[in-house]
Amino acid sequence: MLPVADNRGLLMGTALYSPTSQIALRMLSRETLDEAGWLALLDQRLRSAVGRRKSLLDDQTDACRLCFSEADELPGLVVDKYGELVILQLLARGLDSAAVRETCVRVLREELEPAAILERPDPRVRELEGLAAPSPAPLYVCGEGQGTQDASALAKTQFRLNGLLFHYDANSGQKTGAFLDQRTNYAATAEWARRLGATGRALDVCCYQGGFALHLAQCCRQVTGVDSSRASLEVAELNLEANRSQLSAEVDWVEADAFKILRDWSDTGERFDTIVLDPPAFAKSQRAVESALRGYKELNLRALKMLNPGGLLVTFSCSHHVSWNDLEAAVASAAQDAHRRVRLKERRGAALDHPVVLNLPETEYLKCLVLEAE
Repeated sequence: MLPVADNRGLLMGTALYSPTSQIALRMLSRETLDEAGWLALLDQRLRSAVGRRKSLLDDQTDACRLCFSEADELPGLVVDKYGELVILQLLARGLDSAAVRETCVRVLREELEPAAILERPDPRVRELEGLAAPSPAPLYVCGEGQGTQDASALAKTQFRLNGLLFHYDANSGQKTGAFLDQRTNYAATAEWARRLGATGRALDVCCYQGGFALHLAQCCRQVTGVDSSRASLEVAELNLEANRSQLSAEVDWVEADAFKILRDWSDTGERFDTIVLDPPAFAKSQRAVESALRGYKELNLRALKMLNPGGLLVTFSCSHHVSWNDLEAAVASAAQDAHRRVRLKERRGAALDHPVVLNLPETEYLKCLVLEAE
């Protein structure tokens, strides 16, 4: 931690310092903090963050983001709950201490009583921050299980989103393992398919472990999930089997590059009633926005060429550098080239456990357009 002053020498507050990062200072407080004051503030803010999420958890959903970094005034700290397992990420140099870990573990134990708490590193961020990999040993294991299970066994569990069961392995997958920010969008997509009667054939592009596909399988006749990762599709198949009794659709998975398969299928006349486009972040910097928009346009153009009249297109960008206007312009251009009239039914963002702070534009990264195509 460092005190921060302006060019006149007036105190601005206290910040976490990262000497190797492009983000050198992450503000914690407008006051001067010593180590004890910082740990007390961490305790208070983490308890508040967890408390704000407890109402989102019930017997249908037992997973959510508990702490969302700057959005919860804890820059670099991410905490996710997957069933009885809690995952901690420390993404700033100033958080990499035994005292910070001990404070987080104590708060999470007292607030949630989890079965285990694990730390999952982000290799790219840790490289940028100049951090060594953390110990693979769990930070906490409840009661009798402590010392009796190896780390790989503890890292596996199951969790529920909207009543559906998902497999989880903290040692694999993207982000902290799943896309909890899409929880409400999963349910909304299935509801829009019902409302529009777009419940015939559905396509989930960049389906990862099957979140949209499985929700659509509750109301559609046939669902296809496409992803370039075989490992992700293997988990999607496990998730399908875990929920088979709740699903009415025929579901199949296709390992393929999204751009290539959509180009091939649109050229050969494949047709769908509902299409979801949930690609990875195309623009990880401002310089990449122009290229990203070309990618968004291409995917949406191909989807609109395959969509039946009255069909549902749910399209996403998870790049905070891509604005709402940018995304809508790319989709509008795709609609024009596809000779389709498209109605905007709804704009959506991340679930409530990923709050948007108005003066932190980076927190509004996920953008969703729900569209009906004539």
